[in-house]
Amino acid sequence: MNGPATAPVSIRTVLAQGRVATLTATVRPRDGRADVKCSVPGDPALSARMQQVLRLARLTEPASDARQQVVVSIDTAPGPHERDWELAAVLADRTARGICTVPVACANGWSNAWQLGRIDGCDLPAAPAGLEVLRGGAAGLPHLGALYGRPDPSASVSTARTWFPVVSGGAADRLCWVEVGVHPRAANGTDEEDTISVPGADAALQLAVRQALCGARHFDGRGLGRWRTVVRFEEARLAGRSYELALVMADRLARGREFAARGRLIASGASTGWHAGRVENVEGVAPKSALILREALRGDRVLLPGAWTDALEQGFAGALRERGATLACIDRIGII
Repeated sequence: MNGPATAPVSIRTVLAQGRVATLTATVRPRDGRADVKCSVPGDPALSARMQQVLRLARLTEPASDARQQVVVSIDTAPGPHERDWELAAVLADRTARGICTVPVACANGWSNAWQLGRIDGCDLPAAPAGLEVLRGGAAGLPHLGALYGRPDPSASVSTARTWFPVVSGGAADRLCWVEVGVHPRAANGTDEEDTISVPGADAALQLAVRQALCGARHFDGRGLGRWRTVVRFEEARLAGRSYELALVMADRLARGREFAARGRLIASGASTGWHAGRVENVEGVAPKSALILREALRGDRVLLPGAWTDALEQGFAGALRERGATLACIDRIGII
């Protein structure tokens, strides 16, 4: 799409105390801007939350156009804990881009798993007189595919989660997860990086994630041009790149390129050459290995850089085995 902005699409939603808000979506040429821009009056945090919802919900779409930017706004700010506007925002985004052709005037619903196309519920007790509301949830619209008479789109999403150590030298040290969800897409010449979304992450982390995954998929030989991808981090404010090996392994698990562990897969490592499958050294051998040993459970698989082999404390591998976990120090990714 290289022409002017399209005519706006508006869908209403009912907020608390019976207030009716209007969400408006407009498509315009992207021209190097973000794929989605959201605006909530006086509430930048809620604007960011709306952007996250829309990016997650796009995972199960049949097609996408990376040349488009969608601008979504709401004329009345919801309360800080309200979520029933989410369904209306998703439908406005899809309708503006021509993906949803079923006319919807007003919608209420929310989800804890938009990346699966699932709608978990609706908090609206009763619709205002004269207003027909499409309700999300088991008693109304259980998933986005049902709006078009299609199967539940979650069946086409493959998701995998791995863990990586985050250390700051204090009580906050912990294992955090990264989750990768993939959905098949048609090869249409879209740049691979444009098909990878990292909702809630800043621009630097989004770029780093896209570059790592594109490089690692290039190493696969047949990993490019096949998937639309959503990446979620338990903690999106990260320092350093030691999460990269866990990220790449979650992607490989989701795409069926690795065998799953009986328990969790815990990894720490980075690379400047994912396109060659290399796994390189990261800092923090002592605190990260100590954290992993404390947190390891039966069935866990631990992957660490090959450069750590001689730096790990003597007896580390044996201590992991006693806890029922396994260890591999690796220089390359592959079937592990």
